[in-house]
Amino acid sequence: MNDTAQKLQAIIDKESQKANTHGVFLGVQSADGQVNFQGAAGEATPDSPYFIASVTKMFTATVIMQLLDEERLDLDAPIIDYLPGNLLNGIHVYKGTDYSHQLKVYQLVHQTSGLADYFEGNLDEDFKQNRDTNYSVEDVVAIIRKMSPVAAPNSGKSHYSDTNYQLLGAIIEAVTGRSLAEVFQARIFDKLGLADTYLFDRNQPHGNPNPLPLYFKDLRLDLPMALTSERGAGGVVSTLADSLRFLGGYFDGELFDSRHLAHMQQWNALFFPMQYGYGLMRFKLPRWMTLFRDTPELIGHSGSTGSFAFYAPRDKLYMAGTFNQFEKPSRPFNFMLKVAAAATT
Repeated sequence: MNDTAQKLQAIIDKESQKANTHGVFLGVQSADGQVNFQGAAGEATPDSPYFIASVTKMFTATVIMQLLDEERLDLDAPIIDYLPGNLLNGIHVYKGTDYSHQLKVYQLVHQTSGLADYFEGNLDEDFKQNRDTNYSVEDVVAIIRKMSPVAAPNSGKSHYSDTNYQLLGAIIEAVTGRSLAEVFQARIFDKLGLADTYLFDRNQPHGNPNPLPLYFKDLRLDLPMALTSERGAGGVVSTLADSLRFLGGYFDGELFDSRHLAHMQQWNALFFPMQYGYGLMRFKLPRWMTLFRDTPELIGHSGSTGSFAFYAPRDKLYMAGTFNQFEKPSRPFNFMLKVAAAATT
């Protein structure tokens, strides 16, 4: 193990000693191949499959961009062009105005629809209390009809909502005529050779080994129905090696026209210091928060389970992994800053 690998493993080992940490995964790869590390601690091993949670949104946005390239989908089109009106009726009524049939595809991708997040309609608590439940896209919209939208569409800010990506998954299925699992397999997994990545489905086991279990604090979770139901919002299982391969293919233009990346990085405020683009998060600490030391810009996505997959453009560094823990989803960010420093010094 070289010096960089030793430093990275030491960071993982130290992190694994913190409270409610049952497993830590980390993969780091530089664009030039000089750094190529995969490590784990606790219950995890470097090749263990794990739920990537909302990192799945990068996969969903990828297919949307592919369909755009093929002129099979228009980002500016209202979503009612692709989905039935009875599914969309009444999903976005804000201050007396019904925007339900006016919502555009790009507003879902950019998280600017203002739609309520079904996951906050008690499903987040169901997850944390290990209450398993099955929900369809129809169930998702039924939940949000009882909730208030957070804003009018295009309010100038991104409002994170898993509902947007459930609807995008339904749009993908409607446009392609295939299940989301089949679409991901053909358009992403097979294309990049991701042999250990798949959309989780409790009714179609992928084989051994099973994904590592998720936790909320010390409670081990068993949620096969709910995790199946997350689909394009958060249902993909992957490994460190496959996640790093995906990041490289994504940012190198292997999956869609790389000219889209500039448009996809139109950043809106999300919650400080996070910004949101088209299926992408941007994390960059202002210098006043770091004693005026420069820290890397990170572009990618994280998930509620402490999962992460990010690219640091300055250092041309890819980082992926997870904590497999619902307790503190923001945990990866300071961790990644330590990892980036160790990998580049």
